[in-house]
Amino acid sequence: MKIAIGSDHVGLELKPAIINYLKELGHEVEDFGPYTDKRTDYPIYSKLVSEKVVAGEYERGILICGTGIGISIAANKVRGIRAVACSEPYSAKLSREHNNTNILAFGSRVVGSELAKMIVKEWLEAKFEEGRHLNRVNMIGDIECEYIKE
Repeated sequence: MKIAIGSDHVGLELKPAIINYLKELGHEVEDFGPYTDKRTDYPIYSKLVSEKVVAGEYERGILICGTGIGISIAANKVRGIRAVACSEPYSAKLSREHNNTNILAFGSRVVGSELAKMIVKEWLEAKFEEGRHLNRVNMIGDIECEYIKE
């Protein structure tokens, strides 16, 4: 699987461990920054990764900031993104099975590297169940379309 990853300066320390883990699992990963610990703004990297995912260049994206919240909110502003901020594996798994999430976010101030790896593993291995969930995901897309300014 091709995975795009990005963070802000706070997520920078955790990001290499996740990149290495993804590569160990056999995934192709591209890091969209940042590359230094200079203070930066998470919406920049959230937008970069989100645009790559919706363009189909990457199957999924992973974003890391302090809590995972801000970076996921920014990602969800991109039409077609269903980002989830998770601090434990169960929600990550269900977000894929029920909501067909395409971006996973978590916080480096909330989870350590081993828990982050467990969250990533569950999220990557889970499959969208479709069925009754497909209608709901389509409804989310319809809501997005209602608020797009031409």
